Amino acid sequence: MDKKKLIGLTDGRVAVILIMAILIIDQVIKIAVKTHLCLGESIHVTNWFYIVFVENAGMAYGIQILNKIFLSLFRLVAVGVLGWYLHWELKHHGRTRYIMILSLIIAGAAGNIIDCMFYGLIFTSASPFALSTFVPFGSGYAPFLMGKVVDMFYFPLIVTTWPEWVPMVGGQEFIFFSPVFNFADASISVGVVLLVIFCRKDFERIAIAFSQKKHLQEEDKEEIKHE
Repeated sequence: MDKKKLIGLTDGRVAVILIMAILIIDQVIKIAVKTHLCLGESIHVTNWFYIVFVENAGMAYGIQILNKIFLSLFRLVAVGVLGWYLHWELKHHGRTRYIMILSLIIAGAAGNIIDCMFYGLIFTSASPFALSTFVPFGSGYAPFLMGKVVDMFYFPLIVTTWPEWVPMVGGQEFIFFSPVFNFADASISVGVVLLVIFCRKDFERIAIAFSQKKHLQEEDKEEIKHE
């Protein structure tokens, strides 16, 4: 018998534990940074790693594409769909590896949604001159779904200058890796990479299932036509 089952750890319970652990770690880090650093303040850990407090209204790694309220609603819907799909995989005995990787992605997405939903309601606005503090619920810097996502991990692994002969950017500073991100972003990114590397069989299974379902629907339509 599986050791996990012997101690009562089903895939579903492990997935919940993993999601909760990621959410707790993510929020502890964000709240610590938000309440102990001014906006833009940084802590030098090594020459290639800094803790820096920045906020963004966009997607992972500070990318801003869509309207804030639309983006927040999109995130909620996406997490809801992913949560439903995770439940479906558990119900149909999906591979443990696949379920755990999906849990990483769901937890990361949910972590950033928490910022959008509640940080504007419970914190004062961050600034370069004062620490952000807790306030009574509903009296913060922004309404529901309009809170900003807290980022803090900065890894300038390579800092150099573009050669002068390079068009457009010659002589300008080049930094790799420049985006500032948080623990939730890292969870999403690691999950996506692991999906691509280790879950090809699961994608193939899903594609086959959809193909079979479509084929059955077409057969049903043909039967209806001939009745």
